[in-house]
Amino acid sequence: MNDSPDKTISDFALVQLIPNMLTIAAICAGISAIRFGVQGNYTLAVQLIVAACVLDFLDGRLARLLGSDSEMGAELDSLADFVNFGVAAPLVIFFWALQDMQSAAWISVLVYAICCVVRLARFNVDSKADCENLPSACFSGIPSPAGALLVMLPMSVSFAFADVPLLPDVVICAHMIVVGLLMISRIPTWSFKTARISRENVKFFLVGFAFVSAALLTYAWITLVVLCVGYIGTVIWCLLTKPPSELKR
Repeated sequence: MNDSPDKTISDFALVQLIPNMLTIAAICAGISAIRFGVQGNYTLAVQLIVAACVLDFLDGRLARLLGSDSEMGAELDSLADFVNFGVAAPLVIFFWALQDMQSAAWISVLVYAICCVVRLARFNVDSKADCENLPSACFSGIPSPAGALLVMLPMSVSFAFADVPLLPDVVICAHMIVVGLLMISRIPTWSFKTARISRENVKFFLVGFAFVSAALLTYAWITLVVLCVGYIGTVIWCLLTKPPSELKR
């Protein structure tokens, strides 16, 4: 007779939990960004949201690499995206520049947040259906991390160029709503997840990555602005190069 109890729960190697640990760290960064936004430390708040973007980029790829991807991890990642990019980002913008028109500005915050959660829900329900008529290396609409970086673009510009006057509150509110609508749009946008680089071009990609990394460490805000503008350029390029039938879907 075997007295040892049967194992009903599989054991996990600690390394397999690293992707979920990164996701939880990203949630902590997003919630902390709200705290520092309330306290008026806007630079640190934006830096924490950018860090959450980096962690969001890493956790899914690491999960697939380690073979530890799961439904729970996918749901946790989606919840983290909403907290970090659908809640923290617009709240930091609200605390930073929209205190003078609280009621109208709050509407733009709510519109952006709802657009973000709808975008995430649509992606979770049937991500393949969204891009069935689109190239394989694409998203349908702007992904939530990119949306967060774009919605904070006015802040990045103000940090990079201190002499540039702040945009009017109405313009910032309109910008927030436009970014939210782009997230739930059917516009095809380039997906970094499925991008492929030929073997002969790997060396150039690595040199470019080193250059961008050094620029982020040296001129963080200017580089962030340039990256956001470059991403906007890819969205415009997709709009100009895709057939109208694909854009209406």
